[in-house]
Amino acid sequence: MQLLNYTDAHHQYRRNLRDFIDAEVMPHVDQWERERIVPKTVWKQMGAGGFLCPCVSKEYGGMGGDFLYSVIVSEELARTNHTGLAAPLHSDVVVPYIESFADERQKKQYLPGCVSGDIVTAVAMTEPDAGSDLAGMATTAEEKGDTVVLNGSKTFISNGINSDLAIVAAKDPAEENPYQALSLYLVEEGTPGFKRGRHLDKMGFWSQDTAELFFTNCRIPATNRLGEKGQGFVMLMQKLQQERLVTAIAAQASAEVMLDWTTRYCSSNSDAAGKPFVKNQAVQFAIVEMTTEVKLGRTFLDKLIVEHMAGDNVVVETSMAKYWITELASRLSRRCLDLYADFGLTEACPLARSFRDVRVMPIFAGTNEIMKQIAGKFMGM
Repeated sequence: MQLLNYTDAHHQYRRNLRDFIDAEVMPHVDQWERERIVPKTVWKQMGAGGFLCPCVSKEYGGMGGDFLYSVIVSEELARTNHTGLAAPLHSDVVVPYIESFADERQKKQYLPGCVSGDIVTAVAMTEPDAGSDLAGMATTAEEKGDTVVLNGSKTFISNGINSDLAIVAAKDPAEENPYQALSLYLVEEGTPGFKRGRHLDKMGFWSQDTAELFFTNCRIPATNRLGEKGQGFVMLMQKLQQERLVTAIAAQASAEVMLDWTTRYCSSNSDAAGKPFVKNQAVQFAIVEMTTEVKLGRTFLDKLIVEHMAGDNVVVETSMAKYWITELASRLSRRCLDLYADFGLTEACPLARSFRDVRVMPIFAGTNEIMKQIAGKFMGM
């Protein structure tokens, strides 16, 4: 029984995207990994193909699709075994803030470019001393008449180098309540006082441009604020369900891809005696156990996707899924790598890159410890 009702249009979209990826992405992945960045021209190619922001309404240049189109993009990008082309972050995490909270002028100014790939977006929340705890944020926003002055720094910002537009979370220093002090602001590339810092060298996610951002007396128009002043925390909370669901989708797809690679490898390669690895009982047990876990994750995830699309509040369940499925992907990467033996120690083995990349998934979009705290709180503990 299929929980997700894919239509013929969805299936055609997947085929089109797969053809695009095979032609325009896969041949270049290793080069992008070496260069530690994806060229912005590829973002524009993605946009031209209709593979960015598929849920944005036709009024602003999108296709007005449902969330299943976003699921398809996440799953197909997982096949590429790289993370630099962070379309789900752009389309399903950052742009929804503009869709939901921007005024009409802001939507017309930014959404068409987000759809076409002319505008690459980032969200700037994390700071050197504030990650999952937004109350500890230090970046300030002082509104002076028609101008807002930003001061502070952000770190570990995905799309930080390529981004043309950042949604920056900052607080009013005059407001004592940290949750009522927070607002969100649209800051464009090239704004005086806005400077990119280091392109961070990471353990994994090599081709994703993760950077520091600095704001020094950065002046933007007051009209660049998203929504009402002091509503930033509320806006962030409203969008975290989808952000964590998108993270779980990526982790689940990665786990499925890694398991598929490993199963095929063990079926087509033999030990010194000429016996296929998969005929070894220990290998069989490992693959059966991992397959069971992956199927459990898929069933849980698909149920949450259906409920999310129906508008249900599944914050607690999504927090659980984000925690469990990202841990599954990390755990499975280690176990799969063991089955490759010496080959798993080489860069020629695709699991070497996957092993590095999935390690961060339990950390971003809120650490898994935070996910457990959220679930525990709503369970009355």
